[in-house]
Amino acid sequence: MDRVAATVDGAWGAVIDHLKSFLQFLRLNRNLSPHTVRAYDSDLTQFLEAVASQTGVRRRDLEPAMFDRATIRGFLAGVHAQGQSRATAARKLAAVRTFLRYLRREGVIDADPAALIATPKREVRMPAHLSEQEMIALLAAPADDEPLGRRDHAILELFYASGLRLSELAGLDVDDVNLSAKMVRVLGKGGKQRLVPFNTSAASAIRAYLRDREALRRGNDLVGTGRRRSRSERDEPLFVNFRGGRLTVRSIDRLVRRYVAASSTRLGISPHALRHSFATHLLQRGADLRAIQELLGHARLSTTQRYTHVDMAYLMSVYKKAHPKA
Repeated sequence: MDRVAATVDGAWGAVIDHLKSFLQFLRLNRNLSPHTVRAYDSDLTQFLEAVASQTGVRRRDLEPAMFDRATIRGFLAGVHAQGQSRATAARKLAAVRTFLRYLRREGVIDADPAALIATPKREVRMPAHLSEQEMIALLAAPADDEPLGRRDHAILELFYASGLRLSELAGLDVDDVNLSAKMVRVLGKGGKQRLVPFNTSAASAIRAYLRDREALRRGNDLVGTGRRRSRSERDEPLFVNFRGGRLTVRSIDRLVRRYVAASSTRLGISPHALRHSFATHLLQRGADLRAIQELLGHARLSTTQRYTHVDMAYLMSVYKKAHPKA
């Protein structure tokens, strides 16, 4: 059974029918990932439950007219009472707004009651990242004298050289990488493609690993076994495991954390922190913020601007160390 269909109770009547249609719209018209659609499903189901509780009606009697500023504020108050962060409250409000705009466009409601509700101000958090020296130590951690070590070295080099998301790197195929041009074609969020450059050291590491990759893939060759290859077996993933299959997101996450633990005393450094390190080091060395936005594949500049806070923290640390009166 479809996961979304399973989470929505048919007894909710017309409102749930509208939710199902909205989620289908997100899948087909907005081309959102299954993970994002599930997040919308979860947040909006919580919202509908909160409205039913506030208005004192049974779920099957819930009507779109009950969506007003009072019930939306009550929903946000409940999120706050549960101890959830302001970022979570902002995300849930964004889901409600998108749903209500959809209902208004479809003629289900006459006005958008969420339009005038202020978004909870988010806490400014410094993205975890490694220093340049820590990155040098991390890149040197894998052993270059065996195939999987050369593979891991190529993974770390490409992470730092291109700032890819973990899912983007795991989804790369051989044809996505142009070693001569030092460019990688990436399928990002929302199915959007972008081209990202990488450096000479990453190109050298990938080139060295590709010879090992061919041997690993031959070990997984199913020709002559009488069994037809599945689609996943017929594709050409860039990074493979010791059986020759595509290296999973979880496996890459584990290997990155293992090398960080071996080369640094820092805690909580994930593959995403390598993306943060990429952006932070570019900014510290004078890169334009809009260029960094394009490299990272951010839809909004405001998402990229958080790195300015990291850069300011870096500048303040330099100031305190260098200024005689600091």
